[in-house]
Amino acid sequence: MSAVLSERRYTPEDLLALDADRVYELVDGALVEKPMGAFSSWVAGLILHMLAAAAQDKGLGWVLPPDTGYQCFPDEPQKVRKPDVSLIRRGRLPGERIPSGHIRIAPDLAVEVISPNDLFYEVDAKVSEYLTAGIPVVWVVNPDARTVQVYHADHSFERLQETDELTLPELLPEFRCRVAALFAPAAE
Repeated sequence: MSAVLSERRYTPEDLLALDADRVYELVDGALVEKPMGAFSSWVAGLILHMLAAAAQDKGLGWVLPPDTGYQCFPDEPQKVRKPDVSLIRRGRLPGERIPSGHIRIAPDLAVEVISPNDLFYEVDAKVSEYLTAGIPVVWVVNPDARTVQVYHADHSFERLQETDELTLPELLPEFRCRVAALFAPAAE
């Protein structure tokens, strides 16, 4: 569950100046802490590593960690969300440079890994926000259920089980992994 930290109204610039030891998002001017459980954090790190191997090594784009803020919501310009993992294809960042502050374009992929304190309606709202902002693909990874839900910009949806293969043909044609591989060593 996310926790709103104070009654004070914050700006995206305030968010950049906060303690880097904690991850916050900015929703309606309020700081929302984004806590992750250890296993969920490990799964996110593994996904980041796998995607980086497929994207960055071939110069296809940038894979970014959970403290990367996106200020890319046209209807809510002060909102900042931080997916657990994100991918931006090469050729989309101005000057091919990652900015020092928040990124103001929507990533091509946003990944949310369910943590023990996450509430369904909050994750569902994030998926909706991401799709509305123009993110073409959103993954919701559930370590407890050992599934990945894949949402597309056209609002199609698929739920992948451990034996299914996770791919990103439109972004990283060579990326492939079995869903079960995201949850090792617990799978062994």
